[in-house]
Amino acid sequence: MTNITIPQVDVDDRNAIGPTSDRAVLTKADQPQGIAETCEPRAGVTDPAKAMALFVMIVAILYFGREMLVPIVLALLLAFILAPLVAFLRRLHLGHVPSVFFGLVLALAVILTIGTVIGSQVAQLSDNLPQYIDTIETKVDGVRAFTVGRLSDMAARVGSQRAKIAGHDAAAAAPEVAASALPAPFSSMPPATGSALLELAQRYISPVLSPLVTLGLIFVVAIFALLQQEDLRDRLIRLFGADDPGRTTFIIDDVTRRLSKYFRTQLSVNTAFGLVVGTGLLVIGVPNPVLFGILSALLRFVPYIGSLVAALLPMALGAAVDPGWSLVLWTALLYLVVESATGQVIEPLIYAHSTGLSPFSVVVAAIVWSWLWGPIGLILSIPLTMGLVVIGQHVARLKFLDTLLGDRPK
Repeated sequence: MTNITIPQVDVDDRNAIGPTSDRAVLTKADQPQGIAETCEPRAGVTDPAKAMALFVMIVAILYFGREMLVPIVLALLLAFILAPLVAFLRRLHLGHVPSVFFGLVLALAVILTIGTVIGSQVAQLSDNLPQYIDTIETKVDGVRAFTVGRLSDMAARVGSQRAKIAGHDAAAAAPEVAASALPAPFSSMPPATGSALLELAQRYISPVLSPLVTLGLIFVVAIFALLQQEDLRDRLIRLFGADDPGRTTFIIDDVTRRLSKYFRTQLSVNTAFGLVVGTGLLVIGVPNPVLFGILSALLRFVPYIGSLVAALLPMALGAAVDPGWSLVLWTALLYLVVESATGQVIEPLIYAHSTGLSPFSVVVAAIVWSWLWGPIGLILSIPLTMGLVVIGQHVARLKFLDTLLGDRPK
């Protein structure tokens, strides 16, 4: 028999297989570009849908959970404000717990003092209001005479004619009504029962009790946040930055530093604003300048509309006190000058780019947070947005926050 030897063929040798096999082992680079794109799965097609679903879920949690979230956020911001004071007291070897206790007692004393002063000033103003009724009526009559005086007189004449006609009809029907009506039996007022007292207490105590409970919750959460700030920081690092604890620590420190600096600066600027306005109102002659100075300092924490509301209150009182209009004009000029100097000169020099927010993002943040949390959201819009921007500067997946809301687009 003749032995036939079959040569070994290397399947990886493309030159030995021939042109037909060349087409069978085409690499990805040899394939046409259109075919490669079609066959490759698109990883990330669902990413926008997931991001939108996550965004809707976060907005829903913020909106429907505002009753619980607002006190917690206020407590954390109070802890941010008091953290430098607590750290200073600890450097004096006062101890951690006594430092927290003293800082919160000081904050509570300031709040109660401001509330007491405002209450006494409002009571004094309400006692003096009857003295200004004649001036108010005179000015209202003067304004009405220049605007809709004739229309009001015409409407009054028409109303009097209708009243006369109605009076004649009532006089004609009076005998029939008198004949058919029977005198109602005399009944004395029943003594106040327990349910009446409970209803009275609910009417007058409930509106005051709810803010007091909220204030108490804020202070309790702030106490634990200050007592366990190192523990909370370590938990956040383990939760969000276990892979890179150093970077997570830097992000937390950066957010804390910027928010603390913003609150300290804003508190100093608004306090100075209130002092200048109160002194100016005292010189001009507006009653209760202490009240309006404090209200001006507090309302200036509200972006955009705070200063306007603060100016309208003393202007209205000036219109009630002064027979002319000079006091109103001087008050408006005072607020215009002080607010312009503060907003256009002092704040840019002090803040510079410390907030890191663009003017457009400040407006959008005020609208969004006001819709979510009401007036409290309007007050907290800037610090909350600042925190989001700082996080976006350090987290790659949240870089879009810094790009959209930051003062320097990247």
